[in-house]
Amino acid sequence: MKNTPDLNFFAVLARQPSLVAASLELGVTPPAVSRRLAQLERRLGVRLLNRTTRRVSLTPEGERYLEDGERILRDIEALERSLTAGAALPHGLLRIGATFGFGKRHLAPAISEFRRLYPGVEIVLQLTDKTLDLTASALDIGIHFGAPPERRILARKLVPNRRFLCAAPAYLAGRAEPVTPRDLHVHECIVIRQRSEVFNNWQLFDGPRQEMVKVSGGLSTNFGEIAVEWALDGHGILLRSEWDVAPYLRAGQLRRVLAPWEGAPSDIYAIYPQRHHLSSKVRVFLDFLAARFADQRALEAAKAPAW
Repeated sequence: MKNTPDLNFFAVLARQPSLVAASLELGVTPPAVSRRLAQLERRLGVRLLNRTTRRVSLTPEGERYLEDGERILRDIEALERSLTAGAALPHGLLRIGATFGFGKRHLAPAISEFRRLYPGVEIVLQLTDKTLDLTASALDIGIHFGAPPERRILARKLVPNRRFLCAAPAYLAGRAEPVTPRDLHVHECIVIRQRSEVFNNWQLFDGPRQEMVKVSGGLSTNFGEIAVEWALDGHGILLRSEWDVAPYLRAGQLRRVLAPWEGAPSDIYAIYPQRHHLSSKVRVFLDFLAARFADQRALEAAKAPAW
């Protein structure tokens, strides 16, 4: 800890909910963290954190110190990366978490290719239908859909991801297709129950317009791939990520309905703890993943119509 620059120390401290949590992250005692923080505040002549017995929060000066400090750390990282590029291949253990469907369909093949390129990196892939907890699961990287859950972890956007309403031609045959979101009330909708979210309220967007629609249907599940299979079997309308339904839309097995209305964007992020922001294996894997997904998206766009 003595050799840790003040900016690194404060960046870790500011992203933890308490001094005790920060001490665990830094591998020192809580009193040592308190003393280091007090020394930093005395040197700067400002108060950086408001402390209570349970939580800490940033002062305005602390917000500025964190924001500008992290920018400086990123500049230093970029400089060191440019100096050491190609000097050594990444190695070591990398623990990655993702949802079952995305992990099986998209992440596992990417890991297979990455492993061939970097055999020195040992990878453990953990799939779950629960909210990712990087600390509790001892994960180095988590694949997250939608806006990052909190500012105390780092996040990198890997690829955009839209959510479409779609149904099989067999379901739509003989039925009046929905023209407005309210028309979904008279349709069978396949709903996905995920975590604590209200599963049958679909928030839909058409540019600046938005509507919340309560839908219903005879089938629901907590596993997205099963919901897609039911949609393919003609059981109803599904709201699902383009990364899951694009192949079926392209093949005509599913048709988009109610366009241009769609669900809230669910862009794909990699999230990782603050302590990994300079890790070579994490950086190389995320660079590889972002490039692979960008190539895959460009290929899909080249051979698919605009949905």
